[in-house]
Amino acid sequence: MQQPSVRCVLSFLRFFRRFLAVLLSFRRTIQGGDFMDIERLRREITFEAARLLSHRQETNYTRAKWRAARAITRSYLPPEALPTDFEIRQALDQIVAPDSRSKAQDATRDDQRYQYFLSLLLPLDRVTQDRASHPEGDVLYHSLQVFELACERCPWDEDLLLAALMHDVGKGIDPMDHISAGLAMLKGSVSERVLWLIENHGLAQRVLDGTAGVRAKRRLTNSDDCEALDILTICDREGRLPGRRVRTPEEALQYLRDLEAENSDCEYR
Repeated sequence: MQQPSVRCVLSFLRFFRRFLAVLLSFRRTIQGGDFMDIERLRREITFEAARLLSHRQETNYTRAKWRAARAITRSYLPPEALPTDFEIRQALDQIVAPDSRSKAQDATRDDQRYQYFLSLLLPLDRVTQDRASHPEGDVLYHSLQVFELACERCPWDEDLLLAALMHDVGKGIDPMDHISAGLAMLKGSVSERVLWLIENHGLAQRVLDGTAGVRAKRRLTNSDDCEALDILTICDREGRLPGRRVRTPEEALQYLRDLEAENSDCEYR
């Protein structure tokens, strides 16, 4: 009765010895560089993950990283071949910045400029948010709510309304640092005042919460656009109501185009 048991043990030991031999051989192969160069593999995964994020095919760094890895290789993936979020972010900056500059140059004409804004807004309906802080749902719906509320308060302030509409476009590119991503995409297509409002709306939220430092609070308070930033911050907080009626992105942009034309006429006169 014991012979089968002994044979099983011996069989297992032989299998285990082969397994160790394969494992050691694999390790030597990686260290010798005959496998796929780890650094090259890491770079390929990094830029593929960044590409997925820049094209909004993924909105999460971890998912983008693993999707990129599986697209490049189906083989065993050692931990050192996986890039960090910071490396992906750097690669994303390299992709986004030149692209945003070329798009900004193309957006100098009025029609192209508003078409460009629309291309940044439309994908936001697929970017979800934490239900606890954003019960209204996706980023596009939130942005349109903020725009509506800003229109109620300052229907004449073109820069403030544009900042309200576009303040979260970066969430479709880099959810980890949506403000920097949004500024990179908008630079050259909007005024410096719009960029300043978007850049500081997160800090203004912390000032309102009482979690920002004294220097930051003083800097915002002493700014000429402090009042406009306060309005944007309040609208950002209140624009989270499920079921609120809003305009379509096209209607919101048309309102801004009409306002821009009206303001230009007033300046001409």
